[in-house]
Amino acid sequence: MKNILITGGAGGIGSALCEAFAEAGCNVAVHYHHSREKAEQLAKRLSSQYGVNAVAVCADVADSASVSAMMDEISRTLGQLDVLVNNAGIAQQKLFTDLTDGDWKAMTGVNLDGVFYCCREVLKRWLLPNHGGVILNISSMWGQVGASCEVHYSAAKAGVIGLTKALAKEVGLSGVRVNCIAPGVVMTDMMKGFDESTLRELQDETPLNSLGTPQQIADAAVFLCSGKADFITGQVLGVNGGFII
Repeated sequence: MKNILITGGAGGIGSALCEAFAEAGCNVAVHYHHSREKAEQLAKRLSSQYGVNAVAVCADVADSASVSAMMDEISRTLGQLDVLVNNAGIAQQKLFTDLTDGDWKAMTGVNLDGVFYCCREVLKRWLLPNHGGVILNISSMWGQVGASCEVHYSAAKAGVIGLTKALAKEVGLSGVRVNCIAPGVVMTDMMKGFDESTLRELQDETPLNSLGTPQQIADAAVFLCSGKADFITGQVLGVNGGFII
């Protein structure tokens, strides 16, 4: 039975990821920063429903010391990690010239620095010494092509793609696979700021004429982290309904 950490595990895509991996028989560390109650309730339900060991763990992924402390807690509760899914993220729509230093640092701190800190800790503690394991990073289609009024978000998510590809080359000989999913428009709380007209336009622009669900991202994630994908590394899988081809 594999042990997995899913950052941002209490969110829309995150909770679907936790559910899918628990259903697949994995012990799950459900990371949260602010949503303690949601994370603890989810971990309790997963343990009861699937008979796995699911625990809620807290960290500010933008802070390296906080990430290290979270890994210490995981060591005490689950033991070693076999899989890391970097899913924690924030979003913001804002004109580039209106972006503040704080906007930029907050965005890159969670969406890019957090991936770096978590990867570094998991690799040094477990994956490299054990000569195996999987890292899956959740980017965005906007990291592939860029989005107007989301320059800082697009830049951070593009950084995740670059990190994925470079890291896969570096740790492949150690038996560690590193891949990335770039979701399209997925109906989560992040989409609450968009009105119905905009959502319909996004749907119309999608060749499959539908918006994504967290479950569709989770299904792709389980595959990429499974033995069925053991010859896949350094890749970016677009789960976007054809929005970006």
